[in-house]
Amino acid sequence: MSVNAVTHLNFRGDAHAALTFYRSVFDGHLTVVTYKDAGNIQEPAEAEQIMWGQVTADNGFHVMAYDVPSGRPWDQGENAFFLSLRGETADEVTTYWEKLTENATVLQPLSPAPWAPLYGMLKDRYGVTWVIDVAAEYTAA
Repeated sequence: MSVNAVTHLNFRGDAHAALTFYRSVFDGHLTVVTYKDAGNIQEPAEAEQIMWGQVTADNGFHVMAYDVPSGRPWDQGENAFFLSLRGETADEVTTYWEKLTENATVLQPLSPAPWAPLYGMLKDRYGVTWVIDVAAEYTAA
């Protein structure tokens, strides 16, 4: 038996755009259910917003997201979570980095770090902070 933990991102009206963007970055498959699709319209203006959505990719990438209804409190916050992306090679990580940096704020440029061949941090156009690195075996000093 195994268990998978999947990052679930919460938005206020941007979930579809964010999931579409992540699908394009990771060449994934997009699945969405709107509030209208689920018969759960509480605010007519939000009928086409995402009640449940996800992107899965053949390389193992998986993220879920939804639009928090206006009747519920929501605060994106500054450091509520980071989305960690680890790749096996510098080429793989650099490809994702280049796509994610479009309209993003780079917090730490992608470069060698003491713990990884490459490491970087950015806040993407949807306010999600990504920590990106090449997986490396850690050896304590």
